[in-house]
Formats: sequence, C-alpha cells, structure tokens
Amino acid sequence: MRAAGTRIFCASSPSAVMLMAAAVEAGLLPEGGRRVLLVCDDAPVPEAAPPWDEVPGFARLRARFDAVLSWNEAIRPFHPAAWTPRTEDVPLLERHLRRLWGLGDDRVELVLGAPDTPPAQAVARVFTGAPLHVCAGGPADYGPTRGKLDPLIGTRVRQVLHLDLIPGLTPLLLAEFGAPARVIPADAFRAVTGEAASAVAGVPEGAALVVGERPSDTAGSLHAEMVRTAAGHGHRHVVFAPHPASPSRHAGAVRAEAERLDVDLTVLDTPVPVEALYEASRPALVVGCASAALFTASGLYGLPVVRVGVRRLLEGLTPYHHPQRTALVLSEAVRDAAAGEELRGLLSALAFTMRPQVHPSLRADAERYLAAGTWDRRWFPRRRLTASGLPGGVPRQVAFLARSRAARRAARVVRRAVRG
Repeated sequence: MRAAGTRIFCASSPSAVMLMAAAVEAGLLPEGGRRVLLVCDDAPVPEAAPPWDEVPGFARLRARFDAVLSWNEAIRPFHPAAWTPRTEDVPLLERHLRRLWGLGDDRVELVLGAPDTPPAQAVARVFTGAPLHVCAGGPADYGPTRGKLDPLIGTRVRQVLHLDLIPGLTPLLLAEFGAPARVIPADAFRAVTGEAASAVAGVPEGAALVVGERPSDTAGSLHAEMVRTAAGHGHRHVVFAPHPASPSRHAGAVRAEAERLDVDLTVLDTPVPVEALYEASRPALVVGCASAALFTASGLYGLPVVRVGVRRLLEGLTPYHHPQRTALVLSEAVRDAAAGEELRGLLSALAFTMRPQVHPSLRADAERYLAAGTWDRRWFPRRRLTASGLPGGVPRQVAFLARSRAARRAARVVRRAVRG
C-alpha cells in the first residue's frame, strides 16, 4: 500500500504511540508520505503531570516521525478533553491548521486512538473527508462503540487495528460501520516496546508491579488494596506505576500502605509505558484492575497477573452502557478461564444489552448465551434483561407487575411485615 501526502498520528499516551508504531512496523498502514505525531494530552490537569512525550525512551519513538506537534497548543486555551469545533468553524480551522503545521494542500490521512474521545473526534472533524485508521488499545474496544459516533466519521474508518489481547475474540468497535478488524502482531509490538525499554532505569527487577488506574475518588483506596495484594502474595519489593494522567505525588495512600506493611516501594516519577517496564524489569507479578496492561502482561509477555477491585467497580458502575463495563466483565470472565466459544457468546450478550440499537443482529446470540444460564448475575442485572425481553429477566407474563403501583405498594407492605 502506498499513499502520498501526510499521515497524522493522533496519540494521547506513550502506549498509544507504541501501538501505532507497531502497526507501521507490521505494514498495516499505508507507506510513504510524511509522518506527523500529534500529541493530545487529555489529562484532567495536563500541567500537573510530566509531559508524556518526554518520558524515558520516547526519543526512540519520536525518531519515527518527521515532526511532533501539540494539539493542546493548537487549541489553547480550550482543554482537549472538553472541546470539539463547531460545524461552521471547521473550514476556517482546517485552513488555519494546514498553514500552522505546514501541510499545504497535502492529502491527509489520520491514525486515531479511541475514536470517541473529544481530541480524536475534533481532529477528524477538522480534516473532513480524510481516511481514518483506528488503533484499538484496550479490552473496552471488544465491546460496542462508545457513545454516539457521527456517521460522517464512522464511515471514513478504513480498519481497526488491535492487539490480540483475548485470543478468539474480535473487537466490535466500529463494526456497525463495516470497518474490518486486523491484528497487530505481538512480535512487532514487543519490538517497539523493547526500544522504549532500553531507556528505563532505576526499576528493580523481579519486583511486583502495581498498575495505576485513572484518577478518581476511589483510586487511592484501590491502589492501596493492590499493594496489600502484592504483599499477600509474598512480595516485599513493589513498584507502583501511576496512570499517565495521575501525578506521582498523588500516591499518598500507596506510600502509607507500603510503610504499614513494611514493603519496599518504588514510585515511578515519570509516566513510563507499562509494557516497557515488562521488557526492562520482568516483574514477578502484575497487580491491577481491568486495564489493557493486565491483558498485555498475561497475553503478550506471559507474566502472572492478579486483578483487584473488579467486583467493587462493576457493582457501582453506572449507566449500564458505560464503556468500562466491557473491560470489567471480560476481566472476570478471562480470569475464570472461560472457553473461547463461551467468551464470544458473552461478548454478544454484553454488546446487545449495552447498545441494542447499535447491534440488533446480536439478539439471537444473546438469547442463546443467556438461556444457558452459565453467566454471573452481576454482569446482567435482571432489570436490564427484563427491559430487553431476554432470558434471565422477569417473564413477560408478569413483567407488568413491576410497573403496577398496586403491586409495588403490596410489596412494601409485605417487606414491612417481614422486618417487623
């Protein structure tokens, strides 16, 4: 495949850059033309964390591109995670960016990460008509497309490139637009991560590695639980890799827990790609929740993993179609060593119940899987199954009772009598 012009790689993390570089190495993207890396830092407070394009090993990745640009600088003072251009401003913005970035009249192609994020959608809207290639980086991409993607963007996607995180499963991301899914070979990805690993220093080998989650109200307690889990498996040396969007100084709960357990803790001050740590230090155990790092650790590097907090996060996750649900459910299902065919049935049922309007053709598959009854009730709440008329919900003959005021009033009376 050869295409002249400029190819813009829109990345929001070092891991995304490594994935895109691996796709290039594997020959999955058109050759020729100019390569431009567009850094999109969508962290809540980008200024509070070290710039991820300055992490150890990034210089090797940077050399693969003819230029490195900043989306944050281009749209300042707007925040990348909260801004998309108005339709009437698109022609003016395209002319401005072509002049600012020296694109001239080049034919532009875009390589995106998560297509539903504001930075990716904004860039895709500005360069109207540019062919799109999507690099899917995590387990959530096995589920239905997140949010409501503009068909003018979805229909331009030429392919979805992904790591084979769960053998036997094909991502459903953008499948409704007919975008074919193609696997990025593991050896190409490991070759790229090996380059980044060459610059990693100061990380003890053979320690337990705790993979940080995105900043949230519960992240601190979850990370502390991960340290306890590592210590419970007999590890006295633990490395904590904060999420790239989380400044290392927010690791107070982790430090306190490590001190209480008398664990030797190393907190990484810069957002080193986790896969580079796998190559550089070969951790004895990887502890996390449901991030892509756990799937790559076990599937691509053969490292032992332990998942912490999946049940708690799954039970409190709202709304039901939250994109993280796919990652959490698959994390539990893979841990239980479900067979490939069973996982495919689970994915069909999950995709249909989350977004039935996007994948109506999966109803029959969902019914077969749910009728077998081998699934966990926490994955498919009864109310959701009832609303969709699926096995496991309230039978249609008595479903009207849930909407009956008299029935609900009678149930309250019975509950009060039982408690009394």
